[in-house]
Amino acid sequence: MRFLGNVMATIIGIFVFFMLLFFGIVLLGAIFGEESEGVTVKSNSVIELNLKDICYDYAGKYKDPWMEVFSEKKSIGFIDIINAIEKAKTDSDIKGISILNEDSSLGLAQSKELRDALESFKKSGKFVMAYSNDFSQRDYYLNSVANTIYLNPAGDLDFKGLSTEVMFFKDLQEKSGIKMEVIRHGKYKSAVEPFLENKMSDANREQTTALLNSVWNSVLTDISASRHISIDRLNEIATGLLARTPEMAKENKLIDIIAYEDVYHDAIKKALKVEKDEDYNKVSISDYAQKIATTSINTSTDNQIAVIYAQGEIASGEGDVNTIGEGSMRRSFQEARKDKNIKAIVLRVDSPGGNALTSDLIWREIELTKKVKPVVVSMGNYAASGGYYIACNANTIFAEKNTITGSIGVFGVLPNFSQLSTKIGINTEQVMTNENANYSPFVPLSQKFKGVTLESIERVYKTFVSHVAEGRKLTVAQVDSIAQGRVWTGTEAKRIGLVDKIGNLNDALKEAAALAKIKDYSTQNFPEYEKNFSDLFAKLPFAKSKEALIKEELGEENYFVLQQIKKVQLQRGIQARMPFEISIQ
Repeated sequence: MRFLGNVMATIIGIFVFFMLLFFGIVLLGAIFGEESEGVTVKSNSVIELNLKDICYDYAGKYKDPWMEVFSEKKSIGFIDIINAIEKAKTDSDIKGISILNEDSSLGLAQSKELRDALESFKKSGKFVMAYSNDFSQRDYYLNSVANTIYLNPAGDLDFKGLSTEVMFFKDLQEKSGIKMEVIRHGKYKSAVEPFLENKMSDANREQTTALLNSVWNSVLTDISASRHISIDRLNEIATGLLARTPEMAKENKLIDIIAYEDVYHDAIKKALKVEKDEDYNKVSISDYAQKIATTSINTSTDNQIAVIYAQGEIASGEGDVNTIGEGSMRRSFQEARKDKNIKAIVLRVDSPGGNALTSDLIWREIELTKKVKPVVVSMGNYAASGGYYIACNANTIFAEKNTITGSIGVFGVLPNFSQLSTKIGINTEQVMTNENANYSPFVPLSQKFKGVTLESIERVYKTFVSHVAEGRKLTVAQVDSIAQGRVWTGTEAKRIGLVDKIGNLNDALKEAAALAKIKDYSTQNFPEYEKNFSDLFAKLPFAKSKEALIKEELGEENYFVLQQIKKVQLQRGIQARMPFEISIQ
Protein backbone atom coordinates (compact mmCIF):
# COMPACT_ATOMS: atom_id res chain seq x y z
CA MET A 1 0.00 0.00 0.00
CA ARG A 2 2.84 2.33 0.89
CA PHE A 3 4.48 1.59 -2.47
CA LEU A 4 1.27 2.47 -4.33
CA GLY A 5 0.95 5.65 -2.30
CA ASN A 6 4.49 6.70 -3.26
CA VAL A 7 3.76 5.99 -6.93
CA MET A 8 0.58 8.06 -6.82
CA ALA A 9 2.38 10.91 -5.05
CA THR A 10 5.09 10.87 -7.71
CA ILE A 11 2.53 10.92 -10.55
CA ILE A 12 0.64 13.79 -8.95
CA GLY A 13 3.91 15.67 -8.37
CA ILE A 14 4.92 15.27 -12.01
CA PHE A 15 1.47 16.42 -13.17
CA VAL A 16 1.56 19.52 -10.94
CA PHE A 17 5.12 20.31 -12.13
CA PHE A 18 4.11 20.22 -15.79
CA MET A 19 0.98 22.27 -15.14
CA LEU A 20 3.02 24.95 -13.37
CA LEU A 21 5.57 24.84 -16.17
CA PHE A 22 2.82 25.22 -18.78
CA PHE A 23 1.24 28.21 -17.06
CA GLY A 24 4.67 29.74 -16.47
CA ILE A 25 5.49 29.55 -20.16
CA VAL A 26 2.09 30.97 -21.14
CA LEU A 27 2.45 33.81 -18.62
CA LEU A 28 5.95 34.71 -19.80
CA GLY A 29 4.76 34.58 -23.37
CA ALA A 30 1.87 36.89 -22.53
CA ILE A 31 4.13 39.34 -20.67
CA PHE A 32 6.90 39.51 -23.27
CA GLY A 33 4.47 39.13 -26.14
CA GLU A 34 2.68 42.24 -24.88
CA GLU A 35 5.89 44.22 -25.25
CA SER A 36 6.45 43.08 -28.84
CA GLU A 37 2.78 43.11 -29.77
CA GLY A 38 2.86 46.40 -31.65
CA VAL A 39 2.72 46.12 -35.44
CA THR A 40 4.90 48.46 -37.46
CA VAL A 41 3.30 49.61 -40.68
CA LYS A 42 5.94 50.61 -43.21
CA SER A 43 5.42 53.37 -45.73
CA ASN A 44 4.06 52.45 -49.16
CA SER A 45 2.25 49.38 -47.73
CA VAL A 46 -0.68 47.28 -48.87
CA ILE A 47 -3.23 45.63 -46.57
CA GLU A 48 -3.78 41.94 -47.32
CA LEU A 49 -7.46 41.24 -46.71
CA ASN A 50 -7.62 37.58 -45.74
CA LEU A 51 -10.90 36.85 -43.94
CA LYS A 52 -10.61 33.09 -43.51
CA ASP A 53 -10.73 33.23 -39.70
CA ILE A 54 -13.16 36.14 -39.31
CA CYS A 55 -16.83 35.37 -38.69
CA TYR A 56 -18.09 37.04 -35.50
CA ASP A 57 -18.84 40.76 -35.25
CA TYR A 58 -17.26 40.77 -31.80
CA ALA A 59 -14.31 38.69 -30.63
CA GLY A 60 -15.29 38.97 -26.95
CA LYS A 61 -13.51 39.88 -23.74
CA TYR A 62 -13.47 38.57 -20.17
CA LYS A 63 -14.25 40.14 -16.80
CA ASP A 64 -11.45 38.15 -15.17
CA PRO A 65 -8.12 39.84 -16.09
CA TRP A 66 -6.32 36.48 -15.81
CA MET A 67 -8.54 35.09 -18.53
CA GLU A 68 -7.53 38.04 -20.69
CA VAL A 69 -3.87 37.12 -20.13
CA PHE A 70 -4.35 33.49 -21.12
CA SER A 71 -6.86 34.06 -23.92
CA GLU A 72 -6.08 34.62 -27.58
CA LYS A 73 -5.43 38.35 -27.25
CA LYS A 74 -4.91 38.87 -30.96
CA SER A 75 -8.34 37.58 -31.94
CA ILE A 76 -10.38 40.31 -33.59
CA GLY A 77 -13.93 40.66 -34.76
CA PHE A 78 -15.54 41.69 -38.02
CA ILE A 79 -16.31 45.19 -36.73
CA ASP A 80 -12.58 45.64 -35.99
CA ILE A 81 -11.96 44.93 -39.69
CA ILE A 82 -14.47 47.59 -40.72
CA ASN A 83 -12.90 50.14 -38.35
CA ALA A 84 -9.43 49.33 -39.69
CA ILE A 85 -10.48 49.90 -43.31
CA GLU A 86 -12.06 53.21 -42.32
CA LYS A 87 -8.79 54.25 -40.65
CA ALA A 88 -6.73 53.08 -43.63
CA LYS A 89 -8.45 55.65 -45.86
CA THR A 90 -6.48 58.44 -44.16
CA ASP A 91 -3.35 56.46 -43.29
CA SER A 92 -0.57 57.82 -45.53
CA ASP A 93 1.40 54.58 -45.17
CA ILE A 94 -1.41 52.51 -46.71
CA LYS A 95 -1.68 52.75 -50.50
CA GLY A 96 -4.15 49.98 -51.25
CA ILE A 97 -5.90 46.76 -50.28
CA SER A 98 -5.20 43.35 -51.77
CA ILE A 99 -7.97 40.73 -51.51
CA LEU A 100 -6.16 37.41 -51.74
CA ASN A 101 -9.24 35.28 -51.68
CA GLU A 102 -9.82 32.60 -49.09
CA ASP A 103 -13.23 31.12 -48.38
CA SER A 104 -14.73 33.42 -45.76
CA SER A 105 -17.48 32.70 -43.24
CA LEU A 106 -19.09 36.12 -43.53
CA GLY A 107 -22.86 36.33 -43.71
CA LEU A 108 -24.98 38.28 -46.16
CA ALA A 109 -25.16 41.55 -44.22
CA GLN A 110 -21.49 41.38 -43.21
CA SER A 111 -20.45 40.97 -46.85
CA LYS A 112 -22.56 43.98 -47.74
CA GLU A 113 -21.06 46.09 -44.93
CA LEU A 114 -17.51 45.11 -45.84
CA ARG A 115 -18.17 45.78 -49.50
CA ASP A 116 -19.46 49.27 -48.66
CA ALA A 117 -16.34 49.91 -46.57
CA LEU A 118 -14.11 48.89 -49.49
CA GLU A 119 -16.13 51.09 -51.85
CA SER A 120 -15.57 54.03 -49.50
CA PHE A 121 -11.85 53.16 -49.32
CA LYS A 122 -11.63 53.32 -53.13
CA LYS A 123 -13.17 56.79 -53.14
CA SER A 124 -10.21 58.04 -51.08
CA GLY A 125 -8.07 57.55 -54.21
CA LYS A 126 -6.45 54.29 -53.11
CA PHE A 127 -6.72 51.00 -54.99
CA VAL A 128 -8.44 47.70 -54.23
CA MET A 129 -7.22 44.66 -56.17
CA ALA A 130 -8.50 41.09 -55.97
CA TYR A 131 -7.11 37.69 -56.93
CA SER A 132 -8.48 34.18 -56.55
CA ASN A 133 -7.73 30.69 -57.74
CA ASP A 134 -11.42 29.90 -57.56
CA PHE A 135 -14.29 32.34 -56.87
CA SER A 136 -17.31 31.08 -54.96
CA GLN A 137 -20.45 33.12 -55.60
CA ARG A 138 -20.42 34.61 -52.10
CA ASP A 139 -16.78 35.61 -52.36
CA TYR A 140 -17.22 36.99 -55.86
CA TYR A 141 -19.92 39.32 -54.53
CA LEU A 142 -17.37 40.83 -52.14
CA ASN A 143 -14.46 40.78 -54.61
CA SER A 144 -16.48 42.45 -57.36
CA VAL A 145 -15.94 45.77 -55.61
CA ALA A 146 -12.23 45.75 -56.60
CA ASN A 147 -10.78 48.08 -59.24
CA THR A 148 -9.18 45.08 -60.93
CA ILE A 149 -10.13 41.41 -60.55
CA TYR A 150 -7.71 38.58 -61.39
CA LEU A 151 -8.61 34.91 -61.83
CA ASN A 152 -6.27 31.94 -62.11
CA PRO A 153 -6.20 30.48 -65.68
CA ALA A 154 -7.12 27.07 -64.28
CA GLY A 155 -9.78 28.38 -61.92
CA ASP A 156 -13.49 29.02 -62.29
CA LEU A 157 -16.17 31.44 -61.13
CA ASP A 158 -19.44 30.34 -59.56
CA PHE A 159 -22.24 32.69 -60.61
CA LYS A 160 -25.64 31.02 -60.92
CA GLY A 161 -28.17 32.66 -58.57
CA LEU A 162 -29.26 31.82 -55.04
CA SER A 163 -30.79 28.69 -53.63
CA THR A 164 -31.65 27.19 -50.29
CA GLU A 165 -32.61 23.66 -49.31
CA VAL A 166 -34.88 22.37 -46.56
CA MET A 167 -34.83 18.77 -45.29
CA PHE A 168 -38.13 17.11 -44.32
CA PHE A 169 -38.39 14.35 -41.72
CA LYS A 170 -42.05 13.29 -41.74
CA ASP A 171 -41.45 9.97 -43.49
CA LEU A 172 -38.37 9.29 -41.35
CA GLN A 173 -40.48 9.79 -38.22
CA GLU A 174 -43.10 7.32 -39.43
CA LYS A 175 -40.47 4.70 -40.29
CA SER A 176 -38.45 5.13 -37.11
CA GLY A 177 -41.30 5.68 -34.65
CA ILE A 178 -39.59 8.82 -33.29
CA LYS A 179 -42.04 11.68 -33.64
CA MET A 180 -41.60 15.37 -32.91
CA GLU A 181 -44.90 16.75 -31.60
CA VAL A 182 -45.19 20.32 -32.86
CA ILE A 183 -47.26 23.13 -31.38
CA ARG A 184 -46.96 26.51 -33.07
CA HIS A 185 -48.48 29.89 -33.86
CA GLY A 186 -47.91 31.45 -37.26
CA LYS A 187 -48.65 30.04 -40.68
CA TYR A 188 -45.13 30.95 -41.82
CA LYS A 189 -43.42 29.35 -38.80
CA SER A 190 -41.67 26.82 -41.01
CA ALA A 191 -38.97 25.97 -38.48
CA VAL A 192 -41.17 23.03 -37.53
CA GLU A 193 -42.63 22.26 -40.96
CA PRO A 194 -40.03 19.53 -41.70
CA PHE A 195 -41.60 17.44 -38.90
CA LEU A 196 -45.15 17.91 -40.18
CA GLU A 197 -44.83 17.49 -43.94
CA ASN A 198 -42.67 15.76 -46.51
CA LYS A 199 -42.67 18.74 -48.86
CA MET A 200 -42.62 22.54 -48.66
CA SER A 201 -45.92 24.31 -47.98
CA ASP A 202 -47.19 27.06 -50.28
CA ALA A 203 -46.74 29.63 -47.49
CA ASN A 204 -43.15 28.57 -46.89
CA ARG A 205 -42.34 28.55 -50.61
CA GLU A 206 -43.89 32.00 -50.92
CA GLN A 207 -41.75 33.55 -48.20
CA THR A 208 -38.59 31.72 -49.24
CA THR A 209 -38.96 32.82 -52.86
CA ALA A 210 -39.59 36.43 -51.84
CA LEU A 211 -36.62 36.36 -49.49
CA LEU A 212 -34.19 34.93 -52.07
CA ASN A 213 -35.36 37.34 -54.76
CA SER A 214 -34.89 40.31 -52.44
CA VAL A 215 -31.38 39.23 -51.44
CA TRP A 216 -30.42 38.38 -55.03
CA ASN A 217 -31.63 41.78 -56.24
CA SER A 218 -29.47 43.48 -53.59
CA VAL A 219 -26.44 41.42 -54.67
CA LEU A 220 -27.00 42.17 -58.36
CA THR A 221 -27.49 45.88 -57.72
CA ASP A 222 -24.07 46.13 -56.06
CA ILE A 223 -22.28 44.03 -58.69
CA SER A 224 -23.98 45.99 -61.47
CA ALA A 225 -22.74 49.30 -60.06
CA SER A 226 -19.15 48.05 -59.64
CA ARG A 227 -18.81 46.13 -62.92
CA HIS A 228 -21.01 48.39 -65.08
CA ILE A 229 -23.18 45.49 -66.22
CA SER A 230 -26.96 45.75 -66.28
CA ILE A 231 -28.99 43.67 -63.85
CA ASP A 232 -30.82 42.02 -66.75
CA ARG A 233 -27.50 40.97 -68.28
CA LEU A 234 -26.24 39.66 -64.94
CA ASN A 235 -29.35 37.50 -64.68
CA GLU A 236 -28.73 36.18 -68.19
CA ILE A 237 -25.15 35.30 -67.21
CA ALA A 238 -26.34 33.52 -64.06
CA THR A 239 -29.14 31.62 -65.79
CA GLY A 240 -26.93 30.48 -68.67
CA LEU A 241 -23.87 29.77 -66.48
CA LEU A 242 -21.99 32.10 -68.84
CA ALA A 243 -19.10 32.82 -66.44
CA ARG A 244 -18.12 29.26 -65.54
CA THR A 245 -14.63 29.44 -67.08
CA PRO A 246 -12.03 32.21 -66.77
CA GLU A 247 -12.39 33.04 -70.47
CA MET A 248 -16.19 33.26 -70.26
CA ALA A 249 -16.00 35.32 -67.07
CA LYS A 250 -13.67 37.81 -68.74
CA GLU A 251 -15.73 37.92 -71.93
CA ASN A 252 -18.78 38.82 -69.86
CA LYS A 253 -16.80 41.45 -67.88
CA LEU A 254 -17.12 39.79 -64.48
CA ILE A 255 -13.31 39.75 -64.18
CA ASP A 256 -10.53 41.80 -65.77
CA ILE A 257 -7.41 39.67 -66.08
CA ILE A 258 -6.70 35.94 -66.35
CA ALA A 259 -3.30 35.32 -64.78
CA TYR A 260 -1.34 33.51 -62.10
CA GLU A 261 -0.72 35.00 -58.68
CA ASP A 262 2.86 36.11 -59.48
CA VAL A 263 1.50 38.34 -62.28
CA TYR A 264 -1.01 39.79 -59.80
CA HIS A 265 1.77 40.68 -57.35
CA ASP A 266 3.80 42.24 -60.16
CA ALA A 267 0.82 44.48 -60.90
CA ILE A 268 0.70 45.60 -57.26
CA LYS A 269 4.43 46.37 -57.40
CA LYS A 270 3.81 48.48 -60.48
CA ALA A 271 1.04 50.40 -58.72
CA LEU A 272 3.38 51.03 -55.78
CA LYS A 273 6.32 51.87 -58.10
CA VAL A 274 8.36 49.02 -56.67
CA GLU A 275 10.90 47.17 -58.85
CA LYS A 276 9.90 43.69 -60.02
CA ASP A 277 12.82 42.01 -58.27
CA GLU A 278 11.97 43.64 -54.92
CA ASP A 279 9.29 42.75 -52.36
CA TYR A 280 6.57 45.24 -51.60
CA ASN A 281 5.48 46.12 -48.04
CA LYS A 282 2.37 44.40 -46.81
CA VAL A 283 0.47 44.05 -43.54
CA SER A 284 -2.32 41.55 -42.76
CA ILE A 285 -5.73 42.99 -42.00
CA SER A 286 -5.70 41.17 -38.65
CA ASP A 287 -2.44 42.83 -37.56
CA TYR A 288 -3.53 46.22 -38.84
CA ALA A 289 -6.92 45.94 -37.11
CA GLN A 290 -5.20 44.94 -33.87
CA LYS A 291 -2.98 48.00 -34.12
CA ILE A 292 -5.92 50.32 -34.78
CA ALA A 293 -7.97 48.80 -31.96
CA THR A 294 -5.22 49.55 -29.42
CA THR A 295 -4.17 53.02 -30.65
CA SER A 296 -7.28 54.80 -31.94
CA ILE A 297 -9.17 55.35 -28.68
CA ASN A 298 -10.54 58.89 -28.48
CA THR A 299 -9.14 60.32 -25.23
CA SER A 300 -10.28 63.90 -25.88
CA THR A 301 -13.74 63.30 -24.43
CA ASP A 302 -15.38 61.44 -21.57
CA ASN A 303 -18.46 60.76 -23.66
CA GLN A 304 -18.89 57.10 -24.58
CA ILE A 305 -21.34 54.98 -26.51
CA ALA A 306 -21.67 51.38 -25.36
CA VAL A 307 -21.80 48.81 -28.15
CA ILE A 308 -23.44 45.64 -26.85
CA TYR A 309 -23.03 42.63 -29.15
CA ALA A 310 -25.81 40.03 -29.21
CA GLN A 311 -24.55 37.33 -31.55
CA GLY A 312 -25.53 33.70 -31.94
CA GLU A 313 -28.54 31.71 -30.78
CA ILE A 314 -30.43 32.89 -27.71
CA ALA A 315 -30.19 30.53 -24.75
CA SER A 316 -30.25 30.59 -20.96
CA GLY A 317 -27.05 31.04 -18.96
CA GLU A 318 -24.00 33.28 -19.22
CA GLY A 319 -23.50 33.18 -22.99
CA ASP A 320 -20.32 33.63 -25.00
CA VAL A 321 -19.16 34.92 -28.40
CA ASN A 322 -21.52 32.59 -30.26
CA THR A 323 -24.41 32.33 -27.77
CA ILE A 324 -26.62 35.09 -26.36
CA GLY A 325 -27.20 34.42 -22.67
CA GLU A 326 -29.21 36.49 -20.25
CA GLY A 327 -26.30 36.59 -17.78
CA SER A 328 -23.83 38.58 -19.86
CA MET A 329 -26.50 40.58 -21.72
CA ARG A 330 -28.45 41.77 -18.69
CA ARG A 331 -25.22 42.63 -16.86
CA SER A 332 -24.03 44.64 -19.88
CA PHE A 333 -27.17 46.77 -20.01
CA GLN A 334 -27.13 47.32 -16.26
CA GLU A 335 -23.48 48.43 -16.29
CA ALA A 336 -24.00 50.71 -19.30
CA ARG A 337 -27.11 52.17 -17.72
CA LYS A 338 -25.30 53.07 -14.50
CA ASP A 339 -22.10 54.42 -16.09
CA LYS A 340 -22.40 58.22 -16.24
CA ASN A 341 -19.84 58.49 -19.04
CA ILE A 342 -21.93 56.25 -21.31
CA LYS A 343 -24.47 58.49 -23.01
CA ALA A 344 -26.15 56.00 -25.35
CA ILE A 345 -26.22 52.30 -26.24
CA VAL A 346 -26.04 50.58 -29.62
CA LEU A 347 -27.21 46.97 -29.61
CA ARG A 348 -25.66 45.01 -32.47
CA VAL A 349 -27.88 42.00 -33.17
CA ASP A 350 -26.81 38.99 -35.23
CA SER A 351 -29.14 36.20 -34.15
CA PRO A 352 -31.72 33.81 -35.64
CA GLY A 353 -33.46 33.70 -32.24
CA GLY A 354 -33.89 30.96 -29.68
CA ASN A 355 -35.27 30.80 -26.14
CA ALA A 356 -38.36 33.02 -25.74
CA LEU A 357 -37.93 33.59 -21.99
CA THR A 358 -34.33 34.77 -22.38
CA SER A 359 -35.45 37.06 -25.21
CA ASP A 360 -38.04 38.63 -22.91
CA LEU A 361 -35.52 39.14 -20.10
CA ILE A 362 -33.20 41.00 -22.48
CA TRP A 363 -36.16 42.99 -23.87
CA ARG A 364 -36.95 44.11 -20.31
CA GLU A 365 -33.40 45.40 -19.77
CA ILE A 366 -33.68 47.46 -22.96
CA GLU A 367 -37.03 48.83 -21.79
CA LEU A 368 -35.47 49.93 -18.49
CA THR A 369 -32.40 51.38 -20.24
CA LYS A 370 -34.52 53.43 -22.67
CA LYS A 371 -35.91 55.40 -19.74
CA VAL A 372 -32.39 56.60 -18.94
CA LYS A 373 -30.45 56.61 -22.23
CA PRO A 374 -31.25 56.14 -25.93
CA VAL A 375 -30.90 52.63 -27.37
CA VAL A 376 -30.27 52.12 -31.09
CA VAL A 377 -30.21 48.72 -32.81
CA SER A 378 -27.87 47.74 -35.64
CA MET A 379 -28.92 44.49 -37.31
CA GLY A 380 -26.24 42.23 -38.79
CA ASN A 381 -26.81 39.07 -40.83
CA TYR A 382 -29.86 38.04 -38.78
CA ALA A 383 -32.22 39.65 -36.34
CA ALA A 384 -35.04 37.15 -36.64
CA SER A 385 -37.67 35.88 -34.21
CA GLY A 386 -36.02 36.11 -30.77
CA GLY A 387 -33.38 38.29 -32.45
CA TYR A 388 -36.14 40.71 -33.47
CA TYR A 389 -37.82 40.34 -30.06
CA ILE A 390 -34.79 41.90 -28.34
CA ALA A 391 -34.58 44.66 -30.96
CA CYS A 392 -38.18 45.76 -31.36
CA ASN A 393 -38.33 48.33 -28.55
CA ALA A 394 -35.22 50.33 -29.46
CA ASN A 395 -35.50 54.06 -30.17
CA THR A 396 -34.24 53.49 -33.73
CA ILE A 397 -33.58 50.28 -35.69
CA PHE A 398 -31.06 50.00 -38.54
CA ALA A 399 -30.73 47.01 -40.87
CA GLU A 400 -28.68 46.21 -43.94
CA LYS A 401 -30.63 45.65 -47.17
CA ASN A 402 -30.03 41.90 -46.97
CA THR A 403 -30.38 41.47 -43.22
CA ILE A 404 -32.83 38.65 -42.49
CA THR A 405 -35.34 39.75 -39.88
CA GLY A 406 -38.94 39.42 -38.74
CA SER A 407 -40.07 35.82 -38.09
CA ILE A 408 -42.44 37.04 -35.38
CA GLY A 409 -43.86 33.75 -34.17
CA VAL A 410 -43.30 31.03 -31.58
CA PHE A 411 -43.38 27.25 -31.42
CA GLY A 412 -42.73 24.28 -29.18
CA VAL A 413 -41.36 20.84 -30.07
CA LEU A 414 -41.95 17.79 -27.86
CA PRO A 415 -40.12 14.56 -28.78
CA ASN A 416 -42.35 11.49 -28.60
CA PHE A 417 -41.09 7.89 -28.71
CA SER A 418 -44.38 6.04 -28.14
CA GLN A 419 -44.45 4.49 -31.63
CA LEU A 420 -40.81 3.47 -31.37
CA SER A 421 -41.25 1.92 -27.93
CA THR A 422 -44.26 -0.08 -29.18
CA LYS A 423 -42.25 -1.32 -32.19
CA ILE A 424 -39.38 -2.59 -30.09
CA GLY A 425 -41.53 -4.01 -27.28
CA ILE A 426 -41.15 -1.42 -24.55
CA ASN A 427 -44.12 -0.53 -22.36
CA THR A 428 -44.12 2.24 -19.77
CA GLU A 429 -46.47 2.95 -16.89
CA GLN A 430 -46.78 6.23 -15.00
CA VAL A 431 -47.81 6.82 -11.39
CA MET A 432 -48.93 10.40 -10.62
CA THR A 433 -50.62 12.29 -7.81
CA ASN A 434 -52.41 14.52 -10.31
CA GLU A 435 -53.63 14.06 -13.86
CA ASN A 436 -51.16 16.46 -15.53
CA ALA A 437 -48.18 15.92 -13.26
CA ASN A 438 -45.92 14.64 -16.02
CA TYR A 439 -45.41 14.58 -19.77
CA SER A 440 -43.88 11.31 -20.87
CA PRO A 441 -42.36 10.95 -24.36
CA PHE A 442 -43.25 7.22 -24.17
CA VAL A 443 -47.02 7.70 -24.30
CA PRO A 444 -49.05 9.40 -27.07
CA LEU A 445 -49.52 13.14 -26.63
CA SER A 446 -52.98 13.78 -25.16
CA GLN A 447 -55.22 16.46 -26.61
CA LYS A 448 -55.51 18.06 -23.18
CA PHE A 449 -51.74 18.39 -22.76
CA LYS A 450 -51.47 19.68 -26.34
CA GLY A 451 -54.18 22.25 -25.59
CA VAL A 452 -52.42 23.49 -22.46
CA THR A 453 -49.13 23.80 -24.36
CA LEU A 454 -50.84 25.64 -27.21
CA GLU A 455 -52.26 28.03 -24.63
CA SER A 456 -48.69 28.82 -23.52
CA ILE A 457 -47.61 29.28 -27.15
CA GLU A 458 -50.49 31.69 -27.76
CA ARG A 459 -49.63 33.65 -24.60
CA VAL A 460 -46.01 34.08 -25.64
CA TYR A 461 -47.06 35.02 -29.18
CA LYS A 462 -49.49 37.62 -27.84
CA THR A 463 -46.75 39.08 -25.64
CA PHE A 464 -44.30 39.12 -28.57
CA VAL A 465 -46.78 40.90 -30.87
CA SER A 466 -47.71 43.38 -28.12
CA HIS A 467 -44.04 44.27 -27.55
CA VAL A 468 -43.54 44.80 -31.28
CA ALA A 469 -46.70 46.90 -31.58
CA GLU A 470 -45.66 49.10 -28.67
CA GLY A 471 -42.06 49.43 -29.80
CA ARG A 472 -42.87 50.11 -33.45
CA LYS A 473 -45.97 52.25 -32.73
CA LEU A 474 -48.25 49.93 -34.68
CA THR A 475 -51.53 48.32 -33.79
CA VAL A 476 -51.61 44.68 -32.70
CA ALA A 477 -53.64 43.88 -35.82
CA GLN A 478 -51.00 45.53 -38.05
CA VAL A 479 -48.21 43.52 -36.45
CA ASP A 480 -50.19 40.29 -36.63
CA SER A 481 -50.72 40.79 -40.37
CA ILE A 482 -46.95 40.96 -41.02
CA ALA A 483 -46.03 38.46 -38.32
CA GLN A 484 -47.21 34.82 -38.39
CA GLY A 485 -43.55 33.79 -38.41
CA ARG A 486 -42.81 35.33 -41.84
CA VAL A 487 -39.21 36.28 -42.61
CA TRP A 488 -38.28 39.56 -44.34
CA THR A 489 -35.11 41.16 -45.70
CA GLY A 490 -34.00 44.53 -44.35
CA THR A 491 -35.36 46.27 -47.45
CA GLU A 492 -38.80 44.71 -47.02
CA ALA A 493 -38.74 45.22 -43.24
CA LYS A 494 -38.25 48.96 -43.71
CA ARG A 495 -41.17 49.09 -46.13
CA ILE A 496 -43.54 47.43 -43.64
CA GLY A 497 -42.30 49.32 -40.58
CA LEU A 498 -40.26 46.68 -38.74
CA VAL A 499 -37.07 48.75 -39.09
CA ASP A 500 -36.51 52.50 -39.43
CA LYS A 501 -33.46 52.93 -41.64
CA ILE A 502 -31.10 51.04 -43.92
CA GLY A 503 -27.54 51.38 -42.62
CA ASN A 504 -24.60 49.77 -40.85
CA LEU A 505 -23.14 49.90 -37.36
CA ASN A 506 -21.42 53.23 -38.01
CA ASP A 507 -24.77 54.74 -39.05
CA ALA A 508 -26.30 53.42 -35.83
CA LEU A 509 -23.50 55.02 -33.78
CA LYS A 510 -24.12 58.38 -35.43
CA GLU A 511 -27.83 58.08 -34.68
CA ALA A 512 -27.10 57.20 -31.04
CA ALA A 513 -24.80 60.23 -30.73
CA ALA A 514 -27.47 62.48 -32.21
CA LEU A 515 -30.12 61.15 -29.83
CA ALA A 516 -27.74 61.66 -26.89
CA LYS A 517 -26.86 65.15 -28.20
CA ILE A 518 -23.11 64.52 -28.27
CA LYS A 519 -20.61 65.06 -31.09
CA ASP A 520 -17.30 63.54 -29.98
CA TYR A 521 -17.32 60.11 -28.37
CA SER A 522 -15.43 56.87 -27.95
CA THR A 523 -16.96 53.41 -27.87
CA GLN A 524 -16.89 50.73 -25.20
CA ASN A 525 -17.61 47.12 -26.17
CA PHE A 526 -19.79 44.69 -24.21
CA PRO A 527 -20.35 41.98 -23.01
CA GLU A 528 -17.52 40.93 -20.74
CA TYR A 529 -17.96 37.20 -20.25
CA GLU A 530 -17.53 35.53 -16.88
CA LYS A 531 -15.49 32.47 -17.84
CA ASN A 532 -13.10 30.26 -15.88
CA PHE A 533 -10.05 28.16 -16.66
CA SER A 534 -12.08 25.06 -17.50
CA ASP A 535 -13.37 27.00 -20.52
CA LEU A 536 -9.80 27.88 -21.45
CA PHE A 537 -8.63 24.25 -21.33
CA ALA A 538 -11.28 23.32 -23.90
CA LYS A 539 -9.24 25.24 -26.51
CA LEU A 540 -6.07 23.23 -25.93
CA PRO A 541 -5.14 20.57 -28.53
CA PHE A 542 -5.24 17.71 -26.01
CA ALA A 543 -8.69 18.83 -24.85
CA LYS A 544 -10.32 19.16 -28.25
CA SER A 545 -14.10 19.02 -28.04
CA LYS A 546 -16.04 16.02 -29.18
CA GLU A 547 -17.78 18.29 -31.69
CA ALA A 548 -14.43 19.18 -33.28
CA LEU A 549 -13.46 15.52 -33.46
CA ILE A 550 -16.81 14.54 -35.01
CA LYS A 551 -16.50 17.35 -37.54
CA GLU A 552 -13.07 16.09 -38.59
CA GLU A 553 -14.39 12.56 -39.05
CA LEU A 554 -17.69 13.34 -40.77
CA GLY A 555 -16.66 16.31 -42.87
CA GLU A 556 -18.41 19.70 -43.15
CA GLU A 557 -21.58 18.62 -44.98
CA ASN A 558 -22.38 15.56 -42.84
CA TYR A 559 -21.61 17.51 -39.68
CA PHE A 560 -24.14 20.16 -40.77
CA VAL A 561 -26.87 17.49 -40.99
CA LEU A 562 -25.93 16.23 -37.52
CA GLN A 563 -26.10 19.77 -36.13
CA GLN A 564 -29.66 20.25 -37.44
CA ILE A 565 -30.77 17.13 -35.56
CA LYS A 566 -28.92 18.25 -32.44
CA LYS A 567 -30.51 21.71 -32.52
CA VAL A 568 -33.97 20.16 -32.45
CA GLN A 569 -33.04 18.11 -29.40
CA LEU A 570 -31.89 21.24 -27.56
CA GLN A 571 -35.00 23.30 -28.29
CA ARG A 572 -36.48 23.08 -24.82
CA GLY A 573 -39.14 25.52 -23.77
CA ILE A 574 -41.06 27.82 -26.07
CA GLN A 575 -38.97 29.02 -28.99
CA ALA A 576 -38.90 32.28 -30.93
CA ARG A 577 -36.59 31.13 -33.67
CA MET A 578 -36.03 31.84 -37.36
CA PRO A 579 -37.71 29.21 -39.59
CA PHE A 580 -34.63 28.12 -41.55
CA GLU A 581 -30.99 28.87 -42.24
CA ILE A 582 -29.95 30.45 -45.52
CA SER A 583 -26.57 30.68 -47.19
CA ILE A 584 -25.48 31.78 -50.64
CA GLN A 585 -24.72 28.63 -52.62
